[in-house]
Amino acid sequence: MKHLALAILYTAAVALANPALADSAAASALREGEMKKLVFHPAPKPAGQTGFTDFDGAPLSLSDWQGKWVLVNFWATWCAPCREEMPHLSALQTDMGGDSFEVVTIATGRNPPPAMEEFFEEIGVDNLPLHRDPKSGLAREMAVLGLPVTVILNPEGQEVARLTGDVDWASDNARAVLSALMGPES
Repeated sequence: MKHLALAILYTAAVALANPALADSAAASALREGEMKKLVFHPAPKPAGQTGFTDFDGAPLSLSDWQGKWVLVNFWATWCAPCREEMPHLSALQTDMGGDSFEVVTIATGRNPPPAMEEFFEEIGVDNLPLHRDPKSGLAREMAVLGLPVTVILNPEGQEVARLTGDVDWASDNARAVLSALMGPES
């Protein structure tokens, strides 16, 4: 009993000392079903620094989104699970996107711009960015080994969680996990 009380006291002290870890623990505890594929890191990790571009070729970096929570999705036009997942990401952006949260999609590898536009048109997505990582530099730096891969960045621009494969990001459980992670101030 004494050990349990000490463990509870220690956990409370850690939560008070580092609210970000407490938010990750709370979010992790809420995962159900397919959201259990979302892996929270024990401590935030540096995100990739390699640049990528917007649809028209203007340079971008993940640091452009510092200051908000970002769900970064790596995808490709030839990826069947990406086709299933993208409408859910679009719905998530519609429901939660704003000043404190944004869904950022990055097509990695060989994805001709006309095919990217056609992909989004066919699945009815019009509110997500058509960013490009044509040589997969950012994807390689971030150890994206298959598609789709989704990483969650905190407002400091650090990776706090990662999910390999597709999930319904518009589900009630996904939203609850993300809301718990972002905390009450978001």
